[in-house]
Amino acid sequence: MDRKVVLLTGAAGFIGYHLSRRLLQEGHTVIGFDNLNDYYPVSLKESRLKGLSSFPGFAFHKGDLADANAVNALFTGYKPQIVINLAAQAGVRYSITNPKAYMDSNIIGFFNILEACRHYPVKHLLYASSSSVYGNQQKTPFSTEDDVSHPISLYAATKKSNELMAYTYSHLYGIPTTGLRFFTVYGPYGRPDMAYFSFTDKLVKGETIQIFNNGDMKRDFTYIDDIVRGIMSMLDHPPADDGQSGPVPARVYNIGNNKPEDLLYFIQTLERCLMDEGIIDKPGKKEFLPMQPGDVYQTYADVEPLMRDFGFKPSTPIEAGLRHFAKWYKEYYINTAESW
Repeated sequence: MDRKVVLLTGAAGFIGYHLSRRLLQEGHTVIGFDNLNDYYPVSLKESRLKGLSSFPGFAFHKGDLADANAVNALFTGYKPQIVINLAAQAGVRYSITNPKAYMDSNIIGFFNILEACRHYPVKHLLYASSSSVYGNQQKTPFSTEDDVSHPISLYAATKKSNELMAYTYSHLYGIPTTGLRFFTVYGPYGRPDMAYFSFTDKLVKGETIQIFNNGDMKRDFTYIDDIVRGIMSMLDHPPADDGQSGPVPARVYNIGNNKPEDLLYFIQTLERCLMDEGIIDKPGKKEFLPMQPGDVYQTYADVEPLMRDFGFKPSTPIEAGLRHFAKWYKEYYINTAESW
C-alpha cells in the first residue's frame, strides 16, 4: 500500500485510536480530528492521543465536525487522499435523552465532511455506520440487502441517514464512499459506556450489574483488531475500482464476528477473565431488568460480501478478546493506580 495522507475524525475515540496506530505503524500520515467531548471521561481520550503522539506522522487538531470552517481548513491544509469519518455522538440510550448532540455531530458534521470531499476531492471516504440500523429485525443474519427503514433509536436513524447522504453524494459528485456497519466493538482502550466496560467497573467496585431483557439478548461482539484489519483491507479499494458498484461508487459492509453470543455467556466469560487476572475474586451480583427503549434483542452480521470483496472475516473469539481487555484494564486502571 502506498503511503497516504489520511484524515481521521474521531481519532481520540476507541476505534479511531487503534486504527490511527495501525496506519501510523504502516508509514501513513494521519491527521487526527476530535472534539474531545465529555460523553465519557476525557482522560481516556487524552491517554489514547498520548499513545499516538510519539509517531512523527501524526498531527492532531481539536475541533468540532459541526464547524464547517474547521473541517474545510483540514482539507485545504493537508489535502488528504483518504478520509475516515469515525467521529459521531455514540450510544443508543443517550440519544433518547440528548437528541440534539446526535443531530449536530452525526448529521450536520457528516454533511460538512461530504461537502469538503465534494470541493476537495479524495480517493476514498470511509465512514462509520452501525448495526443499530437493522432495528428489531427478526431475520438473521443481518444483510446489507435487508430493509433498514425502521430504526428504533435516533442514533440508528442518524446512521441510516449517513448512508443515504453518502449515496447521494456518490451519485451526484462521484465521491467513492464505503459505509461500515460495526457490530458491538470491544477491546482494550474501549468506550466506558459500553456494557462490558461498565460491567467491569461495577464488578471491581462490588456493585450489582444490571442485565436487560432478563439476560435474553444476543450480540455479535467484534474484537477491535478485527475492525482495524477490515478497514485496512478496504483503504486501497474504493467502490469505483471493484467492478461491482454499478454507476454509483457507494457501498456498505457489515463488520461483525458472524457469531452472536448469548449475553449471559459473555458476562460469565468476562468474569472468568477478570478473575484470572486477579481483578475480582468472585462473580458479581446481578439484577435482571426488562428491555430498555431503543435496545434490540439480537445482532448477527452477514459478512459474505466482506469475504467476497476483501478476503477478510473477523474471527477473534470472545474468550481471547476479553482476555486481552482484562489484561489492559488491569494495567491501565489497577497497576497504574497502585503506582501513584
